[in-house]
Amino acid sequence: MSSTIIAILLLVTFLAFIGYVLKGGNLMIGFFIMAILWAVIGMVPFNTAVQKIFAEPALNYGPTIIYIVFGSWFGRVLVDSGIAPAISEATNKVGRKHPLLAAVLVVLVTAFIFVSAYGVGSVIAIGVILLPILLSVGVPRDIAASAFSMAIGAPMYVNVVLYNQIKVFFPKTAYDSAYLRFGLVAMVVQLVAVILFLFVMRKRIDPSHAEENLKIIGAVRDDKEVKRVPVVTYIIPVVPVLMNMLFHWDAVPALTLAVILAILLTGNMKNYRSFIKFLNDTVAHAIADIAGLVMFLMALAMFTGAASLNADRFKPVFEAILPNNHLVLVLAVGVLAPLALFRGPLHVWGAGAATAAVLSGMGLFNDAFLLPLLYVPTLMAVSTDITQSWNVWSLDYMKVQSKDFLRYGITVMWIVSIINEFLVYKFFG
Repeated sequence: MSSTIIAILLLVTFLAFIGYVLKGGNLMIGFFIMAILWAVIGMVPFNTAVQKIFAEPALNYGPTIIYIVFGSWFGRVLVDSGIAPAISEATNKVGRKHPLLAAVLVVLVTAFIFVSAYGVGSVIAIGVILLPILLSVGVPRDIAASAFSMAIGAPMYVNVVLYNQIKVFFPKTAYDSAYLRFGLVAMVVQLVAVILFLFVMRKRIDPSHAEENLKIIGAVRDDKEVKRVPVVTYIIPVVPVLMNMLFHWDAVPALTLAVILAILLTGNMKNYRSFIKFLNDTVAHAIADIAGLVMFLMALAMFTGAASLNADRFKPVFEAILPNNHLVLVLAVGVLAPLALFRGPLHVWGAGAATAAVLSGMGLFNDAFLLPLLYVPTLMAVSTDITQSWNVWSLDYMKVQSKDFLRYGITVMWIVSIINEFLVYKFFG
């Protein structure tokens, strides 16, 4: 079978996979089947397929899973120790007399927490605290849901847990000062955009509708006092990033230190039995939160292995259509960023897994450039796509129509994506 025919068959299955994703197909099953199909169509020798597609990628993914576990655990500790609720309550008190200020503060607090916290469990735990605050100051449910999700997406540029997931496609990259400079600026761009979005929508903020919206989502107000924690604990969410920036610590010891400080400073270490119970409960809850994600990522790693082995098949096609000019490429990806939605060909945890694996495998551009190039549209999807797990939860919790969520999110995030792609060129082009 000629290479041309093989490349065409691979592209046909790739397009079929995109259709499967758009129809709401299970991604874990989809990636696993695609790994098998690309091994067969690509005529990968049986023993090579077993080793290079189904064994090594899964085994090599072990370190990334550890990062995800620790990130999820840290998020759970922030909630259960009382730190996240305390930060939220302080935000609420400051902004009660100024609704727009309160909404901006919630956005900043959300981003602050998810600089290091990660996982749908952490999002839900934080969301049930912060989203009612937005509603209580009069922010409409659709605007609140969009702003909250985009505020989570912004710090993902520097979230070491998510970074290590995309690094699977680009193994030659590093979470170092060079990347962090870009990540921090890109995060600020997105946060500024979210704040401007709230400012443009300020006339729709109406405190007289607060009780009605709170009732719709079932968030009954009560006078339950939030656990008091030392003010110094408010900086705990950024400890992991600071340890990396200042002392070049790996994410695992940095997150572990942050967890220990959170438990110690909130008084959860005073009694041995209560300390062990707190430890066991948070670990169990955190791992349960990410169980499905881990299996999905294992299937994704297998597909990445298959895509890498078939990368040479696509090289003539990509060489013919891809511009050699870095500026033209970042502009094209920025303009086409919405193709990341619905797990499309620019979403690395969707159909874009093939795009990422093939681009990296061909060696036309270096990994340090390719990672942020594809990270930007992927984070557009993370911030506003209705196939993102925590966005699905947010829509359901806030009783918001997906069309309204997409309308606001796509408008803001498309502009952000184009700006941040230019930053990719400035920092890595």
